[in-house]
Amino acid sequence: MRVVKKFGGSSLRDTASVRAVAAHVARAHEAGHGVVVVVSAMGKTTDELMALAHQVSPHPDRRELDMLLTAGERISMALLAMAVRDLGVPATSLTGSQCGIITNDRPGAARIVEVRPYRVEDALDAGHVVIVAGFQGVSYRREVTTLGRGGSDTTAVALAAAIGAEVCEIYSDVDGVYTADPRVILGAKRLSALSHDEMLELARAGAKVLAEDAVAWARLNNVALFVRAADGRPGETLVRVDPPEAHTGVVGVAARPDAWLWRYPAALRSLALARLGSAGVAPLVDTTMPAGDALLLIARDVADAVDGAFATLCADLSELLSPEAMLAQGTLVSVVGTGVGRDPSLAGRFDAALSQIAPFAPRISQGLMRSALVEPGSATHAVGALHAALITEAPA
Repeated sequence: MRVVKKFGGSSLRDTASVRAVAAHVARAHEAGHGVVVVVSAMGKTTDELMALAHQVSPHPDRRELDMLLTAGERISMALLAMAVRDLGVPATSLTGSQCGIITNDRPGAARIVEVRPYRVEDALDAGHVVIVAGFQGVSYRREVTTLGRGGSDTTAVALAAAIGAEVCEIYSDVDGVYTADPRVILGAKRLSALSHDEMLELARAGAKVLAEDAVAWARLNNVALFVRAADGRPGETLVRVDPPEAHTGVVGVAARPDAWLWRYPAALRSLALARLGSAGVAPLVDTTMPAGDALLLIARDVADAVDGAFATLCADLSELLSPEAMLAQGTLVSVVGTGVGRDPSLAGRFDAALSQIAPFAPRISQGLMRSALVEPGSATHAVGALHAALITEAPA
């Protein structure tokens, strides 16, 4: 059986952690599995490299930034390969380009367009553990590219699909996907299973456990994911197309910062979408209305720090659409589940939960997600109120 295992930076924070992961990988190999390991940069290495770049240049060139940032994952892959070899297990480390991750040509936020895993297949056939640097690939112009925050998840899922792996395991510092961030909501509970659609909407809503692109790739290629804790704690969340137990209500609550909502003349829609496309930002809501107006909702990637690029994009859009078009700005708080749009009582219970916190906040429903745009200082309170009303106290 072939298995892909992805380990995040917190799982590789120091040399002792690297050796612990190596022991885990060696056990899987000794059990007879063909093992591919995808690694992130150690600890806070990516943040440290980014800070170093800004010390040298206030506005680092994106191409050179990709060249710099990919060094973090290369360090992890080489160290882990050394540790695995010291345990008597043959191991080969490969960069994203060496293992055939082909991307488009957008520095800093590239998308995988094809995987050519020839060297991965050859190494597996030779009985080696293959250790791959996540978060990176090579464009059709042979430029080194990065896949954006959470890109190592996407690398793992794409490789799992390409080599026909039966399992793709995502290891981090949490033991699964929860109904809300357990560090913020004390009553949050781990979900044993989710559908790809539910997990994709949770990621879009701001849940940090799995990257949105990774879930989208898993959904497209029917890859089952297991989310587990790297320290071996019991418990996991299975994400697949048809989970064993279907949910009928709300599965989770999440928040996404720096959200902007505009209502503007639909005649400007193509210009607005072109501006978003050039910035590499996908809208959360893009709807035209019979009155000749359009609604546009965007939000900063929850994993990214506030930066000038997103702020500049929002300022440009406000100027393009007119300052009066901006309806609201704040934190997007959302509930996700199949009950959105199906349960006739959900909208009323959603509003009742926010009646004292954000009674006039704009409400938006889209797919499996119902959201409100609230003041940033009210976001945690709003998440807690929605979790209590729609999950903890939800009718059976």
